[in-house]
Amino acid sequence: MISVEDWAKIRYLCRQGLSIRKIAAEVGCSKKTVERALASDAPPVYKKRASTENSFTPFESRVRALLEQTPTLPATVIAQRVGWCGSITWFRDNVRRIRPDYQQADPVDTLIHRPGEQIQCDLTFPAGGIPDGTGQKVAFPVLVMVASYLKRPGFSSASFTALC
Repeated sequence: MISVEDWAKIRYLCRQGLSIRKIAAEVGCSKKTVERALASDAPPVYKKRASTENSFTPFESRVRALLEQTPTLPATVIAQRVGWCGSITWFRDNVRRIRPDYQQADPVDTLIHRPGEQIQCDLTFPAGGIPDGTGQKVAFPVLVMVASYLKRPGFSSASFTALC
């Protein structure tokens, strides 16, 4: 199954006049896949499977109750308290999956902004106005825009630019 991006690229390349063979080579799929993508009016959709019960499901409610009381309780201790006798790796993976629901957000979260990722905009009408070309003061709007940029600690500007 192709991705939505590939589906859109196929349709775009077709509008540019490329042959099906060239589109297939560009996208990296078969000609038959290109033909099916061009024939469909809607992008491909992954059908979600119905969730099935696994060995962890009967224990999940008790695990959640323990995590609600003590979010940092180790998975091995939780396994002992709920009577788990299966694979500890499988149990840890499932506890790791649901633990974030019970942990508090970090109050000292560091924000990192890459260049051009965020901008602050402020609109103001300066008191008294701004002189126009005729010498009269007019209440022109002033738009101030400042780009946010925070360099990661421990990175030189050259290595940081390479990451972006």
